[in-house]
Amino acid sequence: MNALVMNCSPVRSGATAETVSIIAGELSGTFDTKAVCIDDYSFGFCRGCRSCHSTAVCVQSDDTTLLMAEFDNADIIVCVSPSYWADVPAQFKAFIDRCTPWCNTHEPHAKLKSGKKGYTAVLRTGPNMKECQRIIGTVEHFYGHLEIECCGSLGLCSVECREDVLPRKAEIISFCNNIKSPET
Repeated sequence: MNALVMNCSPVRSGATAETVSIIAGELSGTFDTKAVCIDDYSFGFCRGCRSCHSTAVCVQSDDTTLLMAEFDNADIIVCVSPSYWADVPAQFKAFIDRCTPWCNTHEPHAKLKSGKKGYTAVLRTGPNMKECQRIIGTVEHFYGHLEIECCGSLGLCSVECREDVLPRKAEIISFCNNIKSPET
């Protein structure tokens, strides 16, 4: 089975990247695991033209299709997002918007292979778990419209920098154990 772990932050060396590294390392013993960063891909904003609602193809040609190919190849998808003003980073939101051709709210729509399981990990600097839950909701909403089954989430509060991740490693490993051996 293939696992994709995505850094939904454009920062390649911060707390989110460190969390991605831990998750990818933990999953690699069980799955063929690939880690990517949203900033590795170049794509424009959705133009709102709705052409994809009748064609299932975006009018723009860029790296959105490359990243969606990674999603299609994966059986397990873990999106790891920081909080930017109580929501996902703009780069990740732009990607979500560009996935409209694969969205099940219109026909025809492009489709990912079925049976995918999605997990979400969220980091925020403040102490309020409500903000993590809001971001988890955003990612799970995205998964739902791609017909990816939402299977688990992790919210980590009071994480401001890379050094704040190590003391939370046991929580991250526990989250990974649930991915490797989900409760039935």
